[in-house]
Amino acid sequence: MQTLYSLSAMDPATAKKTPLQQGIQLLDEKLNRSLESFTAGILYAISIAQYAEKDAHIKASKYIAADNAVNTKIAGNEFIWQVLSNETFAAKVKEGKIDALVDEEWVKKLYLQLVQTEAYTEYIGANERNPKSEKAIIRYIWEELILKNETLQEIFTDDMPGYEDDREMIGMLMENFFRSHQKVNFLDLLSGEKKEYAYDLLRTALDKEAYSMELIEPKLKNWEAERIAQIDLILLRLGVCELLYFPTIPTKVTINEYIEVAKMYSTPQSGQFVNGVLDNIRKDLEKAGQINKQERAKK
Repeated sequence: MQTLYSLSAMDPATAKKTPLQQGIQLLDEKLNRSLESFTAGILYAISIAQYAEKDAHIKASKYIAADNAVNTKIAGNEFIWQVLSNETFAAKVKEGKIDALVDEEWVKKLYLQLVQTEAYTEYIGANERNPKSEKAIIRYIWEELILKNETLQEIFTDDMPGYEDDREMIGMLMENFFRSHQKVNFLDLLSGEKKEYAYDLLRTALDKEAYSMELIEPKLKNWEAERIAQIDLILLRLGVCELLYFPTIPTKVTINEYIEVAKMYSTPQSGQFVNGVLDNIRKDLEKAGQINKQERAKK
């Protein structure tokens, strides 16, 4: 959707590439941008945990009394070291200069908040390390200290282009990361299958634009296409393409997904509008026998 919207704002007369070539370039840039924001979020959480060692050195250099010594257990968190040993993580941080996005003052501030929490007290109080608790404390840092800090989230929005639009996707990436971090390739946001789907949908939306609009325009009733939000029209085009040309995606899934995207990115009435138009088109296509869905092959 974002890629097609960007393409619609470009002047074809000055373009040096075909719309598809430009679209793929834009899509790749957007995916890479999301990947950098995702990686930055993880690096922030790791940096906060590792600040324990710096705090310990600072207090030691100031001869802080032993009973106030810093517990550095979290700096040696085994989950952190598993992430740091992921070669693709190190490569992405270096390639995108992600460490420049991590503000040391914010790391210190959030670390000092962390050590005051019950979750941290329980973590350092455990006699032994176990994978579940090692992961849980890093997840706590992300969800409770970083994600819920409105000021820091505003800084992320300012420092990371597109972060606000990508927040929901970054949240899903984080969920997958904490569920199965060892499978994450930080150099490639999408699996081959998902990337192929993204390219196919983009290509189809461009190739079938005229035909999609032939199906859409009669359903706009008293609305002229030019007066409807551009994003709504793009979502309708994408929805029509999925209905017709992506046989493994159920019609209900297509319509529900585009309703949610419309609610998120367009006007307050867009969800209802997209729902009504797409559902009417679906009924006509099914009646004409033009929708042929099949079960997705199990791997």
